[in-house]
Amino acid sequence: MSEPLGLFGGTFDPVHYGHLRLAEEAIAHLALGGVRWIPAGQPPHRGPPRVTARQRLEMVRRATTGNPRFSVDAGEVEAAAPSYTVHTLERLRAELGDQQSLVLLVGADAFAGLATWHRWRDIFALAHVAVSHRPGFPVETASLPHELATEFNNRRLTDSGALRLSPAGGIVTFAMTQLAISATQIRKLLANGLSARYLLPDGVLDYIQLHSLYRST
Repeated sequence: MSEPLGLFGGTFDPVHYGHLRLAEEAIAHLALGGVRWIPAGQPPHRGPPRVTARQRLEMVRRATTGNPRFSVDAGEVEAAAPSYTVHTLERLRAELGDQQSLVLLVGADAFAGLATWHRWRDIFALAHVAVSHRPGFPVETASLPHELATEFNNRRLTDSGALRLSPAGGIVTFAMTQLAISATQIRKLLANGLSARYLLPDGVLDYIQLHSLYRST
């Protein structure tokens, strides 16, 4: 079986160093062959992003260029439908085959809400789930909804090496370096005409400035 492939979805509104560090550390902690970034086109769980889907896609492309282990998937942006994770996983399964190990990367907060996702139980038939958390603050079943806690206990893999032994179905956790950066913070800085440099790659910031994104109207 080939190396596991990480899948990292999100609105990336805008993409920043916290996102990049999560993907980089996931490769190291989970022995992934790479990470495929999947910007959401029409995210169903939040309000419309501040900029267009194609602008967010372009920012992710600029942020990830130069890292041979990163690739960008435009499938959700190009689809004229809400960006449900289970649909994306079904598309990737059809593309990559039944034997490729797929690892969905999510943060601890997003994982806690997994049971509200569309057809969430089907996700485990299509991919593993890797949950990043703060160092010293592991994922606790007591903080999860009962049905999700049951899945967590039944599917948890104690060795990330097990990800390469099957294509889907497991849950792993890993601690990642915490960077106190958020897209909300960046948008607020930009809206107020303040500097967001060193919070996101220069190429992304240049694109934002070129197209006057996130400015107050």
